Amino acid sequence: MATSNQVYLTNPTVLIGVTDVSALTSSATLTVGFDSLESTSFGDSGHQFVKGLQSVNVELTMYTSYGAASTEAILTTALGTGTTTLVLSPAGASESASNPEYTITNAMLATFTPINGAYGELSMITASFVGGTFARDITP
Repeated sequence: MATSNQVYLTNPTVLIGVTDVSALTSSATLTVGFDSLESTSFGDSGHQFVKGLQSVNVELTMYTSYGAASTEAILTTALGTGTTTLVLSPAGASESASNPEYTITNAMLATFTPINGAYGELSMITASFVGGTFARDITP
């Protein structure tokens, strides 16, 4: 059953480093969690787990552009460095309980597709960031 607090994205914010790429991004998926470390010992009747390292994955779908300050140039600079900072929020830059901001530090852009498209279609770049650590902020 739908409630009044259901969310659809109308004004999300996406930053790669200090560059706001919100207007270049059509879709963003942020997956956060922790590795599961098995701690099962003698006498346990089932598998037991404890929290391990943070796990972060960010998938961005962006409009293709080429040039000095383009999507392709921004992503090429970040490719493989493992030091990229990403900031994502669902509804603009003002953090609150209903608009949490996630900051991912030391993410690595593992892959992206600088050329992806078909004749007569709008070309899109898919970028996959992995690793790093995340922090959730709801303070205005």
